[in-house]
Amino acid sequence: MIDLQMCFLYLAVMAGVTYFIRAIPFVLCRGEVTNRFLKSFLAYVPYAVLGAMTFPAILYSTDGLASSVAGTIVALVLAFCGRGLLTVAVGACAAAFFIKVVMLLL
Repeated sequence: MIDLQMCFLYLAVMAGVTYFIRAIPFVLCRGEVTNRFLKSFLAYVPYAVLGAMTFPAILYSTDGLASSVAGTIVALVLAFCGRGLLTVAVGACAAAFFIKVVMLLL
């Protein structure tokens, strides 16, 4: 069992590491970033990280891979067609549910 003192020590270390990771870029880069490549790279990092965190969760969100893939395909098609977020989410859920029901009936 972990005691309260060790819990606070772990919490302090975690807070320190999180702070230093966020503070180092501000200390090292005082001026505005003028490099076109670096600005473009930094602009796409949030989207890449979000995609890398979201995509595996999408595939394992249901207990079957087929329903997850069907929902993903429907979501991508609806998003590509310019539909809104609610329409994309409901369409993906409906497709995953439909495939799951069909698989249970077979």
